[in-house]
Amino acid sequence: MQLPASTCPDDGAETRLSAQIAFLQEIDRLKTILRASPIGDASRPENSAEHSWHIAMYALVLVDQAGPGVRIDRVLQMLMLHDIVEIDAGDMPIHAVFDPAEQEAKEQAAATRIFGLLPADQAVAFRALWDEFEAAETPDAVFAKSIDRVQPLLQNLASGGGSWLDYDVTLDQIDSRVGAKVERGAPALWTHVRALVAPFFSR
Repeated sequence: MQLPASTCPDDGAETRLSAQIAFLQEIDRLKTILRASPIGDASRPENSAEHSWHIAMYALVLVDQAGPGVRIDRVLQMLMLHDIVEIDAGDMPIHAVFDPAEQEAKEQAAATRIFGLLPADQAVAFRALWDEFEAAETPDAVFAKSIDRVQPLLQNLASGGGSWLDYDVTLDQIDSRVGAKVERGAPALWTHVRALVAPFFSR
């Protein structure tokens, strides 16, 4: 039956929906990307989709740790988007030995491909958020980075060491590779979390 003209699907709207659904189906693959850190009970590795959800919750709960001018809505958007590139580029543990330039090139190419599945306006907006997070220069991005770094610490602590044991991590490495970024965006949070983490390394 022919639909009334007022309710017929518009070709442009249908094309837009097709692109949005293609993107949503593609990012399902993030559930297959395993991270170095385990889930809290140490029963299996965390996947990147779980990590993205968990750090979004961290930001929502710990919003009172954010500095002045931070917009939590933008922080949440960055955290939900930032690891999507791992579908193509994989997860690179912060304590692993790797070529940062090579990894960055892989992630840039992944961002171009995956965000490019979206309608043009959303592709531009999402890519801009991803780029902002990576640059870590705005208050929103600095806080988002701090939250992204603090969650794996508590996952490893809860699981009895997790990837710290796999990579023979020291407290000095935690301070330099993780602490500096957390402290920059959430100094009081870093003071608290470091006090929780430090005893593990004095055993």
